[in-house]
Amino acid sequence: MSKPDIYWVGESGRKYGYWIHPIDSQFRKIAGNIIFAKQTENGEWVPLYIGEVRNFDEGLSPHEMEVCAKKNGATHVHAHFSSPEAYVRKAEVADLIAQWQPMQQ
Repeated sequence: MSKPDIYWVGESGRKYGYWIHPIDSQFRKIAGNIIFAKQTENGEWVPLYIGEVRNFDEGLSPHEMEVCAKKNGATHVHAHFSSPEAYVRKAEVADLIAQWQPMQQ
């Protein structure tokens, strides 16, 4: 797999590599984490929703969160193909939410 497009840093200081895709991208059947994000005029990314999925093939998030993120300007999804273990994915999500405090808080 290629080098991640971006590294999001959690409250713990740990860096997580994500790949940036257009918001309506289709993904393969694999577990991971997602960040719905928008880009500011100066090129910085703002996370609007951070979550985890058991299988990207089944949808990226609870549908309401995806709709809400899009209404708030999300244009891209940042994907981290992660552990099949839910507790690993959830720990990463909690670390990132603690640092970035996206709108879902």
